Amino acid sequence: MARKPEPEKERLDDAARAGWLYYIAGNTQDEIAKKLGISRQTAQRLVSLAVTERLIKVRFDHPLGRCLELSDRMKERWGLESCEVVPADPTSTSETLGIVEAAAAEMESYLVSQHPVILALGTGRTLRAVAEQISPMECPQHKIVSLVGNIGPDGSATVFDVASRVGDRVGAPHYPMPFPVIAATIHEKNLLIAQKSLKNVMDLAAQADVTYVGIGTVDDTAALLRDGFVRADELRAMVKAGAVGEITGWSFDADGQLVEGLVNDRVLSVPLESPVRRKVVGVAMAPGRLKAIRGALVGHLINGLITNETMAEQLLKK
Repeated sequence: MARKPEPEKERLDDAARAGWLYYIAGNTQDEIAKKLGISRQTAQRLVSLAVTERLIKVRFDHPLGRCLELSDRMKERWGLESCEVVPADPTSTSETLGIVEAAAAEMESYLVSQHPVILALGTGRTLRAVAEQISPMECPQHKIVSLVGNIGPDGSATVFDVASRVGDRVGAPHYPMPFPVIAATIHEKNLLIAQKSLKNVMDLAAQADVTYVGIGTVDDTAALLRDGFVRADELRAMVKAGAVGEITGWSFDADGQLVEGLVNDRVLSVPLESPVRRKVVGVAMAPGRLKAIRGALVGHLINGLITNETMAEQLLKK
C-alpha cells in the first residue's frame, strides 16, 4: 500500500488529535482551538474529518429504557438466550443502522478474551458491515471460521467473505470454506462434501462458542437472486414450496422448517440446527425481513437476535 503524502498524514494526525480531545477528553471546540493553536472553524473541520476518515467510531452505550423492555419481552416471548434491541430512526432508510455497531461491540466482547474462542460467521451485506466496525486487535488465540462458501457463481471470490475479513482485522487464524455457496448439481455437492478440507471446516464450526448469521429474504429482493446464486425460476419454486427466509443459503418456511429438495439439496453451507444447541445470533432489522426473522425464531434456528425496536415491536405482535 502506498504511503500517504506527508501533508495528508499530518492533516490526519491533527484530525485524530482533535477527535480525541472532543470525543474522549470531552473538550469543546473552543477549547480544542486554544489547545491546538488553531481557529474554532479549523477545529470543527478537524473533528468532522476524524469521523469521516473513520478515525473515531461512535457507539451509543446508554440503553434506552424502551429498548431494554423490548429486549426482555423478546427473550421471554421467543425463549432467546440473548436479545439486543437498538433504537430505531423513523426517518432512516438504512437496513443496518445501529445493529452493525451493536453486533461489532458484542463480537469484540468475545475477541478481547484471553481464553481461546471459536467464532463462526455467516455472510452477506449486514455481517460484512459488522466486520468493518470491528476494531483492529491481535487475537492469535482465537479461531474465526466461515459457515458458508466464499466462491461466487462465476468462480470469483465473493466480496462478502466475512470470516476472512474479521480474521484479518483481529490477527486471528481464519478458516474459509473454499467452495461455492450452492453447488451446480447434487452430484457436484456430493463430490465436494467428501473433501477433507470441507469436513475440517464443518467440524470446527460445530464447536463454535458463538455464531453470527444474517437472515435473508426469499422474494424478489433476495440476496441469493441478486448475487446470482439462484435463478428466478428456482426462487419462484422456493416461494411456492413455502420458503420465507434463508440463513447461509438454507431456505426455510414460516415454521422455521427447512424446505425439502429444490435448492436446499445443493447448498454447501454448514447445516442449520433446529433447535440450536450452541449460541447462534441473528443480525437483522429490515422491515421486509419480518417473515424471515419470525420463521427463524419459530423454528429455533437462532437463540439470539440483534435488531431494532421497530422490528422487535412487530415480532411481539400476536
